[in-house]
Amino acid sequence: MSELSVSCSRVFTMLSLLLALVPAEGLVVSVSPAADAVGRAILADGGNAVDAAVAVGFALAVSWPEAGNIGGGGFMLIRPAGATSEPVVIDYREKAPAAATKTLFAKGIATPYHTVGVPGSVAGLYLAHQRFGKQPWKRLLAPAIQLAEEGVVVDASLARSLNAGMVRGKAFAEFVRVFGRPGGGQWQAGDRLVQKDLAATLRRIAELGPDGFYKGETAKLLVQEMQAGKGLITAADLGAYRAVERKPIVGQYRGHTLYAPPPSSSGGITLMLMLNMLEPMELRKLGRHDPLTLHRLVEVMRRGYADRARHLGDGDFVKIPTETLLSRDYARKRAVDINDERATPSAEVAPEIKLRDEKPSTTHYSILDKDGMAVSTTTTIEDSFGSRIVVRGAGFLLNNEMTDFNFAQGVTTRTGRIGTPANLIAPGKRPLSSMTPVIVVKDGKPVLITGSPGGRTIINTVLQVVLNVLEFELSPVEAVKAPRLHHQWFPDRVQAEAGLPVEGLTKRGHEVKRIKAQGDAHSIGREARSGKLVAAPDHRRAGRPAE
Repeated sequence: MSELSVSCSRVFTMLSLLLALVPAEGLVVSVSPAADAVGRAILADGGNAVDAAVAVGFALAVSWPEAGNIGGGGFMLIRPAGATSEPVVIDYREKAPAAATKTLFAKGIATPYHTVGVPGSVAGLYLAHQRFGKQPWKRLLAPAIQLAEEGVVVDASLARSLNAGMVRGKAFAEFVRVFGRPGGGQWQAGDRLVQKDLAATLRRIAELGPDGFYKGETAKLLVQEMQAGKGLITAADLGAYRAVERKPIVGQYRGHTLYAPPPSSSGGITLMLMLNMLEPMELRKLGRHDPLTLHRLVEVMRRGYADRARHLGDGDFVKIPTETLLSRDYARKRAVDINDERATPSAEVAPEIKLRDEKPSTTHYSILDKDGMAVSTTTTIEDSFGSRIVVRGAGFLLNNEMTDFNFAQGVTTRTGRIGTPANLIAPGKRPLSSMTPVIVVKDGKPVLITGSPGGRTIINTVLQVVLNVLEFELSPVEAVKAPRLHHQWFPDRVQAEAGLPVEGLTKRGHEVKRIKAQGDAHSIGREARSGKLVAAPDHRRAGRPAE
């Protein structure tokens, strides 16, 4: 029996013993029960939080193909164990191919193949493992390989996801072949999703590391797929891709230290700017659902997202006034014109950006090990099931992240399209992201690990989870469960989940649209009374209580 098969058997034999996790071993929470089980088994087998995060990342590529991936990218925020440890961010956001230009989408999207950015997930997970992992690389991929080879047992949430994907992806023959239910019809709970081609790809990655993806057989298959669809990615693009280790954005709120990703994520800077505007407002004295609280929250979101559009892009390509945007003085000046009695028209908060009249599936997981190492990871292929392009012979989905660039310089619309220069397409550039994995620390100990999917709603979802814990002192479970709202500058409209009283918003002139659900913020947090760290899964998609 091969080393890989032994590792696979060893890990999965343990899963039956993990129906109840011993708290001392750590916590894992994600959208997928199968991926959670993989992460818990790695922790129980002596792995640390990064080992578990790598294993969960690959398991999600098998068990939650709507967003889990090896053909996309993301950000992993790591806080090593120890009160004096300095967190780091692994940036494995996709890159524009060398043939991409700022006018690529000037006349619209010619083909879905043009929307694919150079994938970063494999390189990012490998870099995290090289820097912080303990267990052998092969062992961490073994569970995902077995899940792909033998099949994931489909639960109700995965069945809904796959059935919805088949409706949207029916024009893509390989997508239908790989993700269609054998024998036809709708996926049902209890079915099994088998992905043999993906298993073979994962074996190459297990044996060769990133070379098993960016070179050799997998790279050849990916490039052939690109050529067949007149896409832009070449073997040279794949060979040149590198994940990057970066320093996180750091902020303070109510005596807590927050860490979040820097550009090419817009999440860290925008989140800290909004928190700096909100802290002097003492919202806790008003109450979480007070009409004035909700109004001020919307007004801060409006200004934060306007500055996001104005300034943020890939920091390797554009100059970002980070120090100014993170200063409390700037936040005070930015909030000074908030009128407590009326909504500010969005056009007034960034008047120099000329307007013309005229999606998103990501996944987040949080992990904490017994030694206190914390990992907050958000990863995506952009839309649900990405581009719907499955690499023939390799079994994995490709992203459509190129659509996160601004399409045309100067074309910013009231419907939400942004055309500011900072995020225009350039060869090798990373598209601006809203992914916002966050770790909150107090007195040297993790207090909250959170993040969310949801496109541009991500930053506001994370903002509200953070506020619910630090400002309104809700428990982690209550903080994740609480209803959410969203405003992103344009369109000039508030989105609100059920349970939020919006009469005070409409009275002040806000347009409000009710939505079913926002985000999927699988979190870990510390209970204020007991001091115990608990998993706080989000039930909006497929989260379930910790076993």
